[in-house]
Amino acid sequence: MPRQFHDPESLFEPAPLLRRLLAMLYDGLICIAVLILATWGYTMFVAWIIGFDKYLEMAEAGAFNRDPMLTSVLFVILYLFFAYFWTRTGQTLGMQVWRIRIENYDGSSISWTQALKRYMAAYVSWIPAGLGYLWLLWDPRRETWPDKFSGTQVVAVPAPPKPAKNGKSPN
Repeated sequence: MPRQFHDPESLFEPAPLLRRLLAMLYDGLICIAVLILATWGYTMFVAWIIGFDKYLEMAEAGAFNRDPMLTSVLFVILYLFFAYFWTRTGQTLGMQVWRIRIENYDGSSISWTQALKRYMAAYVSWIPAGLGYLWLLWDPRRETWPDKFSGTQVVAVPAPPKPAKNGKSPN
């Protein structure tokens, strides 16, 4: 069941390009750590299956330099990482820091299918020198290719209200 982030009548501004790119940079650093751990786990599993001595011999011979199975596993793990955050809270850790969120146009959380479409479109968006993301500079709705392809939007989340100095709420 989709989570409702805010009232559908409340419209949030589209997230600016700089915030999106900074969140991507932040998340990219986290992804490096995730990929290192996943590669280690994959390597240990494969070595356990074929035997550590045999694995070491094959690795030294360069047999694993281009392992399509490892590439596929890492691709799926990254999808699961992003889709988990996007479908649950609409924000990865980097998006939380830069106060942006992915949501449907009615303010609800996106589905796993939409997350997959966004994830695939993100790769395609970087191929022509990042044009898929720069597209929001010319788009009247300030949407990127992943936004358009998945039917989602990335919005700037307003800062929470600061508590009053006397300890009472500002309301």
